[in-house]
Amino acid sequence: MNTKTAIVTIAGRPNVGKSTLTNHLVGEKIAIVSNKPQTTRNRICGILTRGHSQFVFVDTPGFHKPRTKLGDYMVNAVKDSIADVDLTVLVVEPIPSVGTQEQTLIESIQAKRTPAVLAINKIDTVEKDKLLEVIAAYSETGAFDAIIPISAKTGDGVDLLLAECEKYAIESPFLFPDDVTTDQPERQVMAEIIREKMLWNLEKEIPHGIAVEITTFTERDNGIIDIDATIYCEKASHKGIIIGKQGAMLKKISSQARTDCERFMGTKVYLTTWVKVKENWRDSDFMVRNFGYKE
Repeated sequence: MNTKTAIVTIAGRPNVGKSTLTNHLVGEKIAIVSNKPQTTRNRICGILTRGHSQFVFVDTPGFHKPRTKLGDYMVNAVKDSIADVDLTVLVVEPIPSVGTQEQTLIESIQAKRTPAVLAINKIDTVEKDKLLEVIAAYSETGAFDAIIPISAKTGDGVDLLLAECEKYAIESPFLFPDDVTTDQPERQVMAEIIREKMLWNLEKEIPHGIAVEITTFTERDNGIIDIDATIYCEKASHKGIIIGKQGAMLKKISSQARTDCERFMGTKVYLTTWVKVKENWRDSDFMVRNFGYKE
C-alpha cells in the first residue's frame, strides 16, 4: 500500500490552544504552552506517523498586531504557513461571532485557496446552545469544508479532527523518518523548554522580552548531556527579577527546565544558566535573526 502525507497548518489568534492541540495530535510535547500571549514565536512542525499516513502539523505563532521586529516576524510566519499546504486548521474559541483577527485569517486562507477546516476549541467551557451559535456564525463565512468542536485540553473531538485531516493526505513518500516527532533541532527544543518555564514563573511583560541561546550542547561517553544556556532580557531590572533573591527564581526555572529536558532527551541532563541584558533586542533585525527567528 502506498504511503500518504498531509501538511496541515494550525492557525489562530494567541491563546486559542494551537500548541496544546499540536501536542495532543502528535502525542508528545513538542511545543511549549502557557496562558500568556505570543508563547509560540517560531513555526514548529509536529510529526505524527500512523500506519501508512504521515501528518506534518505546522504550529504557528498567534496572529496579532505586531509592535516590534519580532512581532513582524511572527505575523509573517503565520501568513507564509497558510500557503503551499494541504490543509489549514483555523482554531477559534467558542465565541458566537467572527472576530477581526479571525476574519483577516479567513480572508488570507481564501486568497491562497487553501482547503480549510474550523476547530472550535475549549468546548468543555461552554453549553451546547452557545456552541451551536458559534457554528452558525462561522458557517456563514463559507470558508470551511468542515467545522469540528474540540477540546485540545481533554482530547474530546481531536480524533474526529485527525480523521478529517486524513482526507487531505496525498500519495507521497514520508517526509520524515517514521520515529521523528518534530523538525526542531534539539538545541532549539531545549531553549524553548527554558523559555516556557520563564513564562510560567514570571509575571507581566518580562517573559516577552526574553530570548534563550544554547551556547553548549555536548554528550558525554556515558550519555549524560551538558547544556549551557544564556537567557537574554531587555532591562537590568528584569535581570534581577529573573535571578531572584539569592538566585532562587533562576534555580526554580532551571530545575523545572532540566526535568523536561531530561524527559525529552531520555537521559540525564546537567543544565547551567546565565542571565545577560540586551536592550531592545526585539527591535533589532540582527538580534532577532541571531536568536533564530529567521524568514
